[in-house]
Amino acid sequence: MLAIWVKVRVKPAERERFLKAIDADALGSERDEAGCLRFNVLQDEKDENVYYFYEVYKDQAALEAHRAAPHYAIWRAAADTLDGPSEPTRLKTVFPAERAYWGKM
Repeated sequence: MLAIWVKVRVKPAERERFLKAIDADALGSERDEAGCLRFNVLQDEKDENVYYFYEVYKDQAALEAHRAAPHYAIWRAAADTLDGPSEPTRLKTVFPAERAYWGKM
């Protein structure tokens, strides 16, 4: 499995456009991609312009399929809503370790 934690800062005036785009990407990812096991979007409690994405994919091929999906293109088209570059971190899942937990596996 491949997990990714991404931090982004959003331009305040572009927040609604950002939210529409990331909503389309997150929902489309979980609904339409067999290899996407999780796509959560979280907002920082102290700074309403900071968001985090927690994404889990079956493998590298699933991540590449995600980046080729139509809903990802919606997200990429809204990249100008960000205030600076995204900050991705690759992770390994530890718990829960049972593959059945992750569903689609």
